[in-house]
Amino acid sequence: MPSKTFEDLIVWQKAHRWVLQVYSSTEHFPRNEEFGLKAQLRRAAISVPANIAEGFRKSGKGDKARFYNIAQGSADECHYYLILAKDLGYCNTTALRQSLEEVSRLLQSYTRALIHS
Repeated sequence: MPSKTFEDLIVWQKAHRWVLQVYSSTEHFPRNEEFGLKAQLRRAAISVPANIAEGFRKSGKGDKARFYNIAQGSADECHYYLILAKDLGYCNTTALRQSLEEVSRLLQSYTRALIHS
């Protein structure tokens, strides 16, 4: 049965849960990162499910794929921020990185299926 809203998409659901994990994990970043890495990571994380949601309602495959590509770019941006957070000793990013990899794989598969449908 086709999805009626973006909330029905497994990729969106997992991306949304991942954002909640990011918020929880960044809560205890140093105060001086309030407008630095903490804000950047959260902004990029939110962009993943937000662009999936925005792309869902677009009518053409090209428009949909463009938003899913933006979501993928934001996921890659988050990957770097997680590397940086780990290297700075702000948090253990193993679980976040694993969840992000799953979201990224799902997004790639979803986009590929869309393009080839």
